[in-house]
Amino acid sequence: MRIPEETVDRIRQAADILEVINDFVSLKKRGSNYIACCPFHNEKTPSFNVNPTRQIYKCFGCGKAGDAVRFIMDIENIGYGEALRYLAKKYGVEIEEQEQTPEDLLRQNERESLLIVLNFAKTFFQETLQTSDEGKSIGLCYFRERGFTNPTIEAFELGYTLDQWDSLLKEGQRRGYSQELLEKAGLILSKEGGKVFDRFRGRVMFPIHNVSGRVIAFGARILKTDKNQPKYLNSPETAVYHKSQVLYGIFQAKQAIRQEDVCYLTEGYTDVISLHQAGIKNVVASSGTSLTTEQIKLIARFTPNVTILYDGDAAGIKAALRGLDMVLEEGLNLKLLLLPDGEDPDSYVHKVGADAFKTHIKEHSQDFIDFKASRWLTEAGDNPLKRAEGISDVCASITKIPDPLKRQTLSQRVAQVFHVSEQSVISEINRLVRKQQEQSKKESDRQHDRQVRQQNTAPSEASVDDINALLDGLNVSVAEGHEFPPADSLPVDQLSANGLTKAVKTPLSYQEEECIRLLMNHGTRELEPGITLCQYVLSELHEIEFQTSPFNLILTLFREAYVRGEILTANDFLNRRSEGPEQSNEIEMQHQAIHLTTPRYEISDGWKKHEIFVPSEEEIGILADAAYRNILRIKKMLAEQRMATLQQLLREPGSKTPEEGDRLLTEFMHFKRIDMEISRLLGTVISG
Repeated sequence: MRIPEETVDRIRQAADILEVINDFVSLKKRGSNYIACCPFHNEKTPSFNVNPTRQIYKCFGCGKAGDAVRFIMDIENIGYGEALRYLAKKYGVEIEEQEQTPEDLLRQNERESLLIVLNFAKTFFQETLQTSDEGKSIGLCYFRERGFTNPTIEAFELGYTLDQWDSLLKEGQRRGYSQELLEKAGLILSKEGGKVFDRFRGRVMFPIHNVSGRVIAFGARILKTDKNQPKYLNSPETAVYHKSQVLYGIFQAKQAIRQEDVCYLTEGYTDVISLHQAGIKNVVASSGTSLTTEQIKLIARFTPNVTILYDGDAAGIKAALRGLDMVLEEGLNLKLLLLPDGEDPDSYVHKVGADAFKTHIKEHSQDFIDFKASRWLTEAGDNPLKRAEGISDVCASITKIPDPLKRQTLSQRVAQVFHVSEQSVISEINRLVRKQQEQSKKESDRQHDRQVRQQNTAPSEASVDDINALLDGLNVSVAEGHEFPPADSLPVDQLSANGLTKAVKTPLSYQEEECIRLLMNHGTRELEPGITLCQYVLSELHEIEFQTSPFNLILTLFREAYVRGEILTANDFLNRRSEGPEQSNEIEMQHQAIHLTTPRYEISDGWKKHEIFVPSEEEIGILADAAYRNILRIKKMLAEQRMATLQQLLREPGSKTPEEGDRLLTEFMHFKRIDMEISRLLGTVISG
């Protein structure tokens, strides 16, 4: 269904990009903008930039860019309409929903449909818990025994499912949800012979939310003794749920994690809920799976500090050690806390209370060196070989840390704890690093050998049809003697599809990009009274077409607007709609506008403090010179292109008449003089 344009405008005006992105990433102020590590790709140094004035974001690492709507589309992997509805709900903008037709339902993508049916299931389980006799006597009684209050039950949207074969299936079908959709969501199972039944039966339900609060899966605990049933049962992997990428409680905890600047990591649902109720809200669980790299990266969006809270038994120690190196490898600061033997976070916070639990965390949390060393020293006693083994084990963890300065500092700490020389610790770390590099090289060599063997089994020569297909994809005919188009004139994905290398910009495309950047940022500025930069550039580029398609399209729009008496600005491109595949050009132009108006670096305030002043492009003289030199470079490169074409024509053997040869030579000399004059004006070496 389509949302009216006036409603879209209200949503966009209400949405604040800092608030929207802060729900998913911790932003830090730098100058007039905000930065963070990008949530769309793995990085250790922040390259994700948010501009609150223009209400846009840009990652200088992976290239992702857009406004608040585009961010929600990318981070949640949802469509344009669903992203607008998300923001409308967040900011209380009412949308007049139209009744969906069968055609509308068909157009909904699978992900959005799954989220809708999972939300239905969550509500159904909540109602069953609160209204059915079985739900109240079994499910609600269990939660009360665990000490969960009504606000806590509501905050985590806990529920119950009846001990019946098809209660959810029947209610879902009655609401219009197909059996196929319910099965794709992991809510029902079908067996051979046509038997269909609910996956979850007679269990208390723990909805699993994504970062934005949408239900994407369920964890379920059985309450009766049944050796044929697992105690805990989780949703299967679906299009919206990948358990290795999800942390239980992250939606409820993200604000507290950001405020406290530390994340407590536990193992179970009830650990999270009990600590949250006790006022320790910055806690999540890696439930249903061992700790994964993706889960650690999710924590890193909100804080660089992690404290692992695991049970004090052998299994808890093993789990803590298993996750330790992974956390270090992602560059996070790690502490570990093992609770007294026989206790878990849920039982211990009920036993000692919230204040005593917080005190215990503060007093007994250890960094990973003390954590490992204490166990090795206890086990080793007076055995020097065991002590050496312990030192090597701790050093192996240090090698996982990407920051060399941290590694240096921690090597001193290891030397102090084990009472050995710092140089011996550094030597061991270096030995382990070399060993890792050798193993990495061996693996790389093995992969290379496998690729070579695969290539050797392929046909040795490409068929004529394959070559023609490649050329057809590039719209190039070698037989006609045409040149290949510049690499940047092809989209990167098209180049990849044709088996070519990633597109490389030509020198001319860089100058075209610079011209569009000047127009977008400074087009309305007057270089002299009555002459704007836009007027100057368009008059100098009269009848010149850019060879890079997105830049040529933007230049055309500037020309058309100028004819109407208007001068476009960056906002005219930033505010373009991005709904539907037919508007791919508008999405591309919006992306270019963000790229060209977002500076990667800002002058440090420290420079001003020390009276180091850097000339700004905003100054008229500098701006005029930048535009003048940019136009000269564009014209010079176009002249060089034409000269190269004429040289090729002059060298080609054929039936050229003397008159045709003279004409080509005269034209070549004309462009040669232009090239030399522009080189002189630019102060560059004159080409020979």
